[in-house]
Amino acid sequence: MVLKQAHSALEWTELPDRQPESGEIRVKVLACGVCRTDLHVLDGELPHPVFPIIPGHEIIGRVDAIGAHVTGFQLGERVGIPWLGHTCGNCPYCLTHHENLCDKPLFTGYTRDGGFATKVIADARFALPLGERGSDIALAPLLCAGLIGWRSLVMAGEGNKLGLYGFGAAAHIVAQIANWQGRSVFAFTRPGDITAQRFARQLGAVWAGGSEEMPPEPLDIAIIFATVGELVPLALKAVRKGGRVVCAGIHMSDIPSFPYQLLWEERQLVSVANLTRQDGLDFLRLAPEMGIVTQTTAYPLKQANQALADLRAGRFVGAAVLVP
Repeated sequence: MVLKQAHSALEWTELPDRQPESGEIRVKVLACGVCRTDLHVLDGELPHPVFPIIPGHEIIGRVDAIGAHVTGFQLGERVGIPWLGHTCGNCPYCLTHHENLCDKPLFTGYTRDGGFATKVIADARFALPLGERGSDIALAPLLCAGLIGWRSLVMAGEGNKLGLYGFGAAAHIVAQIANWQGRSVFAFTRPGDITAQRFARQLGAVWAGGSEEMPPEPLDIAIIFATVGELVPLALKAVRKGGRVVCAGIHMSDIPSFPYQLLWEERQLVSVANLTRQDGLDFLRLAPEMGIVTQTTAYPLKQANQALADLRAGRFVGAAVLVP
C-alpha cells in the first residue's frame, strides 16, 4: 500500500520482490500495526518526507532472504522491525549511545519503505529477535506503541501516581506495565469518550476522565500521548511540585502560552524521541513477564485506508493491525 503524495489515499501496488543488499534482510510480513505516526506521514506533518513511500513501522515477520555480511539470523526466524530503521554510527549521538538522536537516521515507513506490504527490506542491525511466544497480531503494537511507551515511562522516572493523556494504543500498553510495576494509573481521554474511559478502568486505571478535567489528587508524573499541544499546560497543572511531564509524540500541535507558575516549583517538561535498539531488547525481554494483553482490531492489508480512517476518528480502542 503505497503513499505517492501527502494528503492522498494509499494505493495498492504490485512490485517485484526486492533483494536484500549487504547488511540487510528481507522479511515476509505477518502483521503490521497502524500507528498515529502513520497519520502524520499521510498528512505531511513530518519534515523531509520521501515519496513514494510504503508506511508502517510496527512489523512482525519472518526472515525471507539474507544479504551478505549478515550474521545472527536464520531463514524463517521471527523478527520485529521498529520505527528506527538505520543510523549512521558516526555522529556524536551514535558514538555516545544516543542513537535515537542520530543526525542521519532512516525511519521505517517514513524515509525507508515499511510494513504495509507483503515483504519489507530491513537493516539487519535494527531487526529485533522475537522468538515464538505470542501471536503476530498481538505482538505488532509492541513494536512502536509498546516501545515508545516503555521509553516514555522510563524517562518519566519514579512516581506512583501516573497520568496518561490520550488513551490509545500506547497508553493501553503502558497502563498494564504501570500496573505490573505497582503504580496507580489516571487515564485522560477525549472529553466525553466514555468507551475509552471504561476501557481504561478495565485495564486497572484508578480514575478515568476527560482531558480537560483535573485528577482527584496531584500526579507524580504524566505522559502525553495525544498530539494536542493544549494538553501540556493541563498536565503541568495536574502534577505535583517536582513532577515531570513527558511528551511522547513525534509531532504535536503548538503548545499555547501558559503562566510560569505551572512550570515553577521544579516541575519538568521533556520530550521523547524515537527509541534505541537497547530499548527494544529491554522491553521485549520483560514483556512476557508483564503479562501484556494488547487489544487489537485486525484489517486486511488492502483495507489500510479504512484502518487509518478509523484510527483518526477513534472508532476502536487499543490498536489496529494490518494482516497481508
